[in-house]
Amino acid sequence: MGCCFNFPDCRTCAALSGPHFKCSLFVFSQQKDFVGLSFPTISSVGPNGAIIHYRPLPETNRTLTVNEVYLIDSGAQYIDGTTDVTRTVHFGTPSAFEKESFTYVLKGHIAVSAAVFPNGTKGHLLDSFARAALWEAGLDYLHGTGHGVGCFLNVHEGPCGISYKTFADEPLEAGMIVSDEPGYYEDGSFGIRIENVVLVVPATSKYNYRNRGSLTFEPLTLVPIQMKMMNTELLTQKEKDWVNEYHRKCRDVIGLELERQGRMEALEWLIRETQPII
Repeated sequence: MGCCFNFPDCRTCAALSGPHFKCSLFVFSQQKDFVGLSFPTISSVGPNGAIIHYRPLPETNRTLTVNEVYLIDSGAQYIDGTTDVTRTVHFGTPSAFEKESFTYVLKGHIAVSAAVFPNGTKGHLLDSFARAALWEAGLDYLHGTGHGVGCFLNVHEGPCGISYKTFADEPLEAGMIVSDEPGYYEDGSFGIRIENVVLVVPATSKYNYRNRGSLTFEPLTLVPIQMKMMNTELLTQKEKDWVNEYHRKCRDVIGLELERQGRMEALEWLIRETQPII
């Protein structure tokens, strides 16, 4: 996404300010059946990223540089659905702490996305899955892990969610759509969030206690997660396998569509950003 498909390594992209990057993203998002944005885009660089619901303003704008973390949370309304996705990237070389923090957030994102749980489990019981790696390191974030998402409706829609807050008291059922978006925010320095929209689907498990059945999540969002920001030494083999499988699906599904549209530069970017972790 952005002004070209060398993102997130393009120095032209890195010279844009937050509002200009938002405009570029808005133009790019206007695919078939596009109606409008599902919420105002959060486009934040450096310390602005630590403000969870930051909105670019003339007095707070910062130019994207190769030296700071960039967080983009965007979504759109299409006739056949509503999107909400957050990615955190670096245009240069992230610090060791930025990579460590990002990897803890990624571990939490994977823990929720790959979770297998009994049918009827309430969303608040899954919230700690996303926080465990952060908690172990003495870190946390002060928002819920996920919210319900409508279909060409509200991007924040009840009654389901994944949170320590009371709204996440609705049992999860197959067919529900929620977000999976843990984060970490270092005040005055940077913000990190990884968000996918996921679908609750039936899962296969070895046993079936009291015929309750099992559920898991299927990612609907297919956008590469920047590997430059990962400290892969902190990932288990199971987590690496999850990243590789997720990126394979991004490459297969989105790559086919990009090829159909003749967007070869975009396809080259996608292939480059979804290489497997060894």
